[in-house]
Amino acid sequence: MPKVKIPTPLRQYAGGNAEVEVSGATAGEALGDLVQKHPQLRQHLYTGDGKLRSFVNVYKGDEDIRYLDGQDTPLTDGDELSIIPSIAGGCCRPRDL
Repeated sequence: MPKVKIPTPLRQYAGGNAEVEVSGATAGEALGDLVQKHPQLRQHLYTGDGKLRSFVNVYKGDEDIRYLDGQDTPLTDGDELSIIPSIAGGCCRPRDL
């Protein structure tokens, strides 16, 4: 079965799990199974109209699924998806560099 790695800030919505085994032949199906198992994740991953939020990055191995086949990216047994939330901000003013 594929696995989804859950980032620390979202683990509280996934029963405290760092990773969850899911079923699905594609990344979209796997994420759908994830939110079915842990419904509280849905609002953090998807918009009200069911699209993945723009600040949620999903990787299959080391590759962003947006540059593969998106949610149609095929998965096989043992594949790992990682949810990586975007982080904005910085620490320095240009003159401090």
